[in-house]
Amino acid sequence: MPQSPSRSASTQPLADVAPIALPDYDLVIVGGGITGLTLACALQDSGLRIAVVEAQTQTAAIAKRQAYAVSLLSSRIFQGIGVWGQILPKIATFRQIRLSDGEHPGVVRFSPRDLGTGALGYVAEHRVLLQALQAHLEHCPTVQWLCPATVTQIHYRAQEAELTLEVEGEVRSLRTRLVIAADGARSRLRQWAGISTKGWQYWQSCITCDVKPADPHSDTAYERFWPGGPFAILPLPEGRCRIVWTEPRATAEALMALDEQAFLGELRRRYGDQMGPLELAGPRFMFPVQLMHSDRYVQTRLALVGDAAHCCHPVGGQGLNMGIRDAAALAQVLQAAHQSGEDIGSLGVLKRYERWRRWENWLILGFTDILDRLFSNAWLPLVVLRRLGLWLLRTLPPVKALALRLMTGLLGRSPHLARPRP
Repeated sequence: MPQSPSRSASTQPLADVAPIALPDYDLVIVGGGITGLTLACALQDSGLRIAVVEAQTQTAAIAKRQAYAVSLLSSRIFQGIGVWGQILPKIATFRQIRLSDGEHPGVVRFSPRDLGTGALGYVAEHRVLLQALQAHLEHCPTVQWLCPATVTQIHYRAQEAELTLEVEGEVRSLRTRLVIAADGARSRLRQWAGISTKGWQYWQSCITCDVKPADPHSDTAYERFWPGGPFAILPLPEGRCRIVWTEPRATAEALMALDEQAFLGELRRRYGDQMGPLELAGPRFMFPVQLMHSDRYVQTRLALVGDAAHCCHPVGGQGLNMGIRDAAALAQVLQAAHQSGEDIGSLGVLKRYERWRRWENWLILGFTDILDRLFSNAWLPLVVLRRLGLWLLRTLPPVKALALRLMTGLLGRSPHLARPRP
């Protein structure tokens, strides 16, 4: 005859069972730059509890003197998260693009009618984008700032990750279901996770500066290819232009060493006289150029976005836009998983994001690399090949439209945030 279970083997009354401790957050975004905050804003209505960990103060983070080409797709993502109305009045819109090969007379002209849009893109200063994102999150009760704060240690476990932070000299521990590495190209989180990368440093460096031409820029962006590297002129507000000038490293260092007048003289040789005399409107900066792609974007409890996952050549202005698309895609994947009751930090969920973004980013990385190598030389067979390509762009509207869709982000899968509203 079966015996009744003993008292010692019986379950305890429910009142005596300790409740399961929930993580402090659903996700922690490490890196409060444009990509990280785009992700936080995109998840503002998801119901997920979010922390943003940033090593700098918000004021210091805004002070970065940089400007970016903002693609049409990125503008739609910003519109979808509700910040575009604050950004658009403070940035420049370009409605023409002129693409040329050195002194060759054949110029490819792109206009909005090639795409059926009202613009071809935008140019925004770093402070404008980051200020708008920071201000938007001030009114989001599900997002907490930990700033300035530094992550000193992470332990990944089956159901959660535990981060150790140093916040204003004090050590703090917090737990989360998912960690987002948005901490840049030298991502410590990526390195700690043992995720390797592939890529190379280019033989080139990039000089950036603002200039004030005597004549209006007429909302036109220029990309001119020289044997040393691409040379871009991007319109900015207040009649200014941003120069993005790529040269072999030794040449770039020599240019940076010139005084202002000598530098302007070299600049005019490449810039041309289409906007009259130039004057510098700010300091010059130089940075190395690299291609980098992570071997994987995710592992259980961790996802990489933006420069933590990939870096590309600045030709075509794709770098930041790739990160913004990463953020929008990851937000869509996480929100769908959360609504269906899935574990947002599980590898199965995060792989959906990786499958979406990895091949699209490979396409852009390859496109920018080939473009730079094809144009940054004087080898006759390649000169003939690239000028044939420019001729095709000038004469075949479908080829021109395809190139524009790639450059503006409209080629590929579009996140829900970027889809036109009814």
